[in-house]
Amino acid sequence: MRPDFCYNGMKLQKDLQAGRESGVRVMGIDPGIALVGFGIIDSIGNRLVPVQYGCIETEAGTPHDIRLKQVYEAAGALMDKYKPDAAAVEKLFWSRNVTTAFNVSEARGVIVLAAAQRGIAVAEYTPMQVKQAVVGYGKAEKRQVQEMTRMFLNLPAVPKPDDTADALAVAVCHAHSAVLLNRMNGVNRT
Repeated sequence: MRPDFCYNGMKLQKDLQAGRESGVRVMGIDPGIALVGFGIIDSIGNRLVPVQYGCIETEAGTPHDIRLKQVYEAAGALMDKYKPDAAAVEKLFWSRNVTTAFNVSEARGVIVLAAAQRGIAVAEYTPMQVKQAVVGYGKAEKRQVQEMTRMFLNLPAVPKPDDTADALAVAVCHAHSAVLLNRMNGVNRT
């Protein structure tokens, strides 16, 4: 299902939840410079409820500093609107293209800055940690992670583009990890 609403470079699905129930709201982020996937979910008890998901898109050929500004402003606008309790960001793993790695790192940095300025706790997860939390196997294939994420969130189809599905998986990873950590520490917040 393609996003059906685009504003200022943000492609959003229709709001899936009109109101906010008690629980923890997590914003998962798959950083990039051309596309930033995001997925906002509520963790309520043992349920994961999708709130909003989509991508922030910047146009190729736009100066790099302007693209970073667009990512920063769009991420901040999403945080202001949906008020997540935590932001979960995928850690970068690059073995080939150093230039791309630097560009994505800078985009990731402005997203983390936007969260920090709003007092939103930021957690970071490697792709292997996301796979382990979502599928139960750290070397799972991308399609397995996407399908399990779809099932956890009771979505009719795997969200597109892949950046959006990946961001939702990062949010699910954080929700699962936070529940486990809280149980280990004797805290019951969800």
